[in-house]
Amino acid sequence: MQNFNKHFPQDPSICYLNHAAVSPWPLCTAQALSTFAQENLTFGATNYLKWLEIEQQLRTRLAKLLNLNNTDEISLAKSTSEALSIIAYGIDWQEGDEVIISNHEFPSNRIVWESLAQFGVRTIIADFSSHIDPIDEIESHINKRTRLISISSVQYASGLRIDLEALSHTCKKHQLLLCVDAIQSLGAIPFDQNKINADFIVADGHKWMMAAEGLALLYIKKEQQSQLKLNQYGWHMIKNRGDYAASEWQPAEDETRFECGSPNMLGIHTLNASLGFIHDIGMNTIADELNKRMNYLTGQLSKIPNLSIISPIEEKLRGGIITFHINKIDSNSLYSALMKKGVICANRGGGVRFSPHFYTSQVVMDSAIKQLKELL
Repeated sequence: MQNFNKHFPQDPSICYLNHAAVSPWPLCTAQALSTFAQENLTFGATNYLKWLEIEQQLRTRLAKLLNLNNTDEISLAKSTSEALSIIAYGIDWQEGDEVIISNHEFPSNRIVWESLAQFGVRTIIADFSSHIDPIDEIESHINKRTRLISISSVQYASGLRIDLEALSHTCKKHQLLLCVDAIQSLGAIPFDQNKINADFIVADGHKWMMAAEGLALLYIKKEQQSQLKLNQYGWHMIKNRGDYAASEWQPAEDETRFECGSPNMLGIHTLNASLGFIHDIGMNTIADELNKRMNYLTGQLSKIPNLSIISPIEEKLRGGIITFHINKIDSNSLYSALMKKGVICANRGGGVRFSPHFYTSQVVMDSAIKQLKELL
């Protein structure tokens, strides 16, 4: 395993295994924010045009993360939830239409679709708890009223990784829209939109992309952009937005039509720095290093008596999440005890969730396992 410690000078009193919740920043991102703060302190918005160049650089880096060559389909939202809401409330639904999600989804990718019940739209829940292949389970619910499938690329609690290419093939076969919540994979696992061909992709930057909360990717395929109804309006989403005296306006024809107000420049500077770091390391390297750490943690956890790993162990079926349960021990109590010992983790899906990243050292993992064993 490569050593990336110099980029992550974390406090030695903690073992950080919670990237599936909120990630620590790399050093370069903290420095970028410090520089931006100092610039605001001493010069205010004097260099705003330079900030706009950084915003465009961020869009380019987000496009590269999806393996795209241009930014025509890259918008910025405040969160995954807002991005999903822009999509859900932009589609022209008919009463009786159906959306398929899974029973493993984070509330962001459930509540927004369930809220469409006011328009007569039904949310159908595919059961990923069964032994049926997830794609087959989804397809079993498709009928003539199905309009869209919205699935997380990696499930937040179980860590189940979805075969997005196979799901896309199913969607195209049935002429359905595909929405991917990629928050648990972007920055951890390579994503190729040329192969996946999703209609919509959403992901906040504060997990595996290692940036600040409050700024998210909103990908909308070009042919869908003009089809979505707009529900948010403001100075930023119109044509000729610099003409403040104009009395008439039209929505922008590009991806900025979904960005109603002033950009989150603080978030833009941090996410841009983190993505620059990610691209410097390389997504293939990141995925390979994360996989090594997942193998190591899985092996160490498997040696602990009465411990059951809830997450998939097969490499093709997992991301960076490993959730486990210990027989006759309350997972919430175990989680609380681990947190008090400095093992930063989460209580999810009926177990304790560890989520390392590509840089997590063996020392950190060994220390976390040692703390776990001592508590048991």
